[in-house]
Amino acid sequence: MAGAMSDSQLRRVKIYADGADLAQILALYADPRIRGFTTNPTLMRKAGIEDYESFARSLIEAVPDRPISLEVFADEPDDMERQALKIASWGGDVFVKVPITNTRREFMGPLTQRLAAEGVKVNVTALMTVEQVEAIAECLASDVPAYVSIFAGRIADTGRDPLPIMRDALRVLADLPSAELLWASPREILNVVQADEIGCDIITVTNDLLPKLDTIGKSLEQFSLETVQMFFTDAQASGFQL
Repeated sequence: MAGAMSDSQLRRVKIYADGADLAQILALYADPRIRGFTTNPTLMRKAGIEDYESFARSLIEAVPDRPISLEVFADEPDDMERQALKIASWGGDVFVKVPITNTRREFMGPLTQRLAAEGVKVNVTALMTVEQVEAIAECLASDVPAYVSIFAGRIADTGRDPLPIMRDALRVLADLPSAELLWASPREILNVVQADEIGCDIITVTNDLLPKLDTIGKSLEQFSLETVQMFFTDAQASGFQL
């Protein structure tokens, strides 16, 4: 499957970089393969971000012409709505990330519906079931762009195959021309090829996986040789003797 395809031959899926390091984001902005950017509070905390608005505005200014997903971090729907409207007002091609539920399992569909009515582009995040996709699909506007982010990698972490869920989600969203399915939290580059093959619209790729895009379609014989060469070189560099 992956052996016959290079990253330049991906038919449909758009690659978004997932991170919160501004310097890395600026470097990736120069890469035409990266079609957009996403971040979240956890990534921002790991990157040492202390001022949310300052970071977000700097990111929007640095990347004015590609989609950027920025997440609300409140837990009460009214506070989420206030934050979402504020984030949307910062300009750029911003999608506001809203979780599928808050921490009390309360469905954020009504909030999503209100934001869509205001023309806010949303990225509904942290979905893991087809039932969640079906529920949120009823809350999206047909004329306002939206992303529906399924955390396929986390589904795989439970021992479940995410592909059937992703395929079903595509069918659910087929009648919503402004909604795009996003494959979140991939665990390996194979997921990029899988997302492309099923017709998924977007996949987020983290900084640790991005360099591996260059291995898509690589000759397995050549890869085998390079692996042998790596073991030999490292053994020589270590000065091993028997």
